[in-house]
Amino acid sequence: MVALAARLRALPASCGAVRLVAVDGHAGSGKSTLARSLAAALGDAPVLHLDDLASHASFFGWTARLADDVLTPFAHGATARPAAYDWERRAWGRRLALPPAPVVLLEGVGAGRRAVRPALAAVVWLDVDREIAWERGRRRDGPGLAAFWDAWTAAERAHFAADPTRPYADLLVRQVPRGYAALPGARASRLHDGRDPE
Repeated sequence: MVALAARLRALPASCGAVRLVAVDGHAGSGKSTLARSLAAALGDAPVLHLDDLASHASFFGWTARLADDVLTPFAHGATARPAAYDWERRAWGRRLALPPAPVVLLEGVGAGRRAVRPALAAVVWLDVDREIAWERGRRRDGPGLAAFWDAWTAAERAHFAADPTRPYADLLVRQVPRGYAALPGARASRLHDGRDPE
């Protein structure tokens, strides 16, 4: 994780002075845990969880909110203050505060989507089979959220069919018995020579 953090810090800034790094993968794959570990290795880098920008009404309709409330402030060197969705109250609530740190992690399903990639310094894909990830997620959340998971998996399947992330990942990260292993993704050269093959 320390070596990966160093590689991310060495990337060119992608959104103002920020190196915005997507941590993407299927729901239930362990993205939040990976982002937490990576943030710690980066010296407590800010993490924006896309669950805070999505809602029951639109699981993947957060692109404009991200652009207006996060990317635009970062581009101007300002702190981003997006409203966070409260999944229990089903309403928008408190405002987050994300400073334009040298590295900011964008964590969630679809973080590396087509519309966001121009603002990203790198795309990290947590490489867990979707059926395994979804089963983990269902087990974690319990039978009370079974209907939610049914709706979610259908929406996620449709999202990645239309706008896949994995083929555009700079790194594929896999869980191993002791932590993580990072492998080159399809765009791995960006982490070495600055080229963007997309």
